[in-house]
Order: sequence, then structure tokens, then C-alpha cells
Amino acid sequence: MKLITVVIKPFKLDDVRDALSEIGIQGMTVTEVKGFGRQKGHTELYRGAEYVVDFVPKVRIELGVRDDQLDAAIDVLLKSASTGKIGDGKIFVTPLEQVLRIRTGETGDEAV
Repeated sequence: MKLITVVIKPFKLDDVRDALSEIGIQGMTVTEVKGFGRQKGHTELYRGAEYVVDFVPKVRIELGVRDDQLDAAIDVLLKSASTGKIGDGKIFVTPLEQVLRIRTGETGDEAV
């Protein structure tokens, strides 16, 4: 099992959720976050004054997947989250040692 953590632009969330649902991935956790990468923020104009936005609003998605779902999930994430512009985000994949469903006590792949 793997834990996929994805940081994307907020307006791409619905596209990502729909694309993951189409390949059978149903559960995810979504958090609104702020951060910056290579773009290091940007400047905006508000009421005639220019100011610097150091941390850009993003959405962080976390989902646990079975090993056999990993490649399909990554492909779907790359296609559905991409705008082709700077700041599209990142995908992190880490090993997931154990998963337990609290309600039923299921473990492993059954709990995902």
C-alpha cells in the first residue's frame, strides 16, 4: 500500500476527484494549505497598491491506495491536475505500513 500526497491548485480539485472516482478510488482527505515552490509567491494589485503574496493557496489531497492502483492513480493525477503552467503542484508517494478501518476493524487492502 502507498500513501499519495498531492498538492494542487484549488480550482483543479473537482477534476481530480472525478478522475479518481472513475478509476475506483473513492476516499481521500482534502486540506486547504498555503505554500510556495520555485515560483516563490507572486505580486498582486489591490486597490491600486501592489503587494507580495509569499504563500500561494493550494489544496493538499491525501489518499491511500493499493499497490496495484498506484500507477493508474498517478497517471490520473498528472492528467487531471495539470494546467501546463508554473505552480501546478507536486505528487509525493510514500510507503504505507498499516491501515485500519476503525468501524469494522478491517486492516490492510480491505481497509483502503
